[in-house]
Amino acid sequence: MKTTYLENEYLRVSVKSVGAELCSLFKKDGAREYLWQADPAFWNRHAPVLFPTVGRLPKDQYLHQGQTYSLPQHGFSRDQEFALLEEKENRLVYELRAAPDTKKVYPFDFALRIMYTLQDQTLEVKWQVHHLGQGEMLFSIGAHPAFNVPMLSGGSFEDYYLEFSQPETLSRYLLEDGTGLQNGETEPVLDNMSVLPLRYEHYEKDALVFKNFRSERVTLKSDHHPHFVQMQFANFPFLGIWTKRVGAPFLCLEPWYGIAGSAGAPVELSEKEGMQSLGAQETFEAAYTITIG
Repeated sequence: MKTTYLENEYLRVSVKSVGAELCSLFKKDGAREYLWQADPAFWNRHAPVLFPTVGRLPKDQYLHQGQTYSLPQHGFSRDQEFALLEEKENRLVYELRAAPDTKKVYPFDFALRIMYTLQDQTLEVKWQVHHLGQGEMLFSIGAHPAFNVPMLSGGSFEDYYLEFSQPETLSRYLLEDGTGLQNGETEPVLDNMSVLPLRYEHYEKDALVFKNFRSERVTLKSDHHPHFVQMQFANFPFLGIWTKRVGAPFLCLEPWYGIAGSAGAPVELSEKEGMQSLGAQETFEAAYTITIG
């Protein structure tokens, strides 16, 4: 595993080759780390990229063309060694390609590129999924960055809130206890509101999972100080918000092109909600940004 850095006058960013995972967002002014530092006492990751599935599958399995395959929660890319294709002053490009081991669990020829571009106090994260084979390729991809909450010592998790860029009327799509699968039930969360206070009890039933939201931006902030984290994620169809348990000093903001499977038996991959499709030699592209203040 190798760690590579991007740096400008405002931020120092580090990315590790395993998972092409962002592992530091350090603001020089104030010497403040904004990204969760993977303390295994709570959660041992920073910002994994979820591919080729998002969430859990029933029995960790799916069906495709008469065969049954097994994939762990959130797929396999987060644990794979990526090749560093490009290293510039403000830009890193990583790539993972299909290999015999990946084809045992995911029978598609793909190249996944993850690009990090630093400009002022904003980091852009861009994905490109290339279908290198014939026929149809099915996949999901998602972000899972975790941010330190509180951002300053002496504060508390409950001092913070999320501000959506538009008023939202949203229900959460509930996940089955212990499995992480959608159970078909919903629960109201916001009623024409743009502010969601952080409360640990929101996560007693696992992540907040939203569909059909209008906002393309969400800001993590507190009224006790001016520091913030803002994520911009235009056109993403799903959003997850999660922390591990009471006392966990972080919050994950997770825009997704994909979502957890539904409780029940394994299904055809083409029938799983949120799957993206590519024809032969086609490319999917999506991006989000993180701005630190």
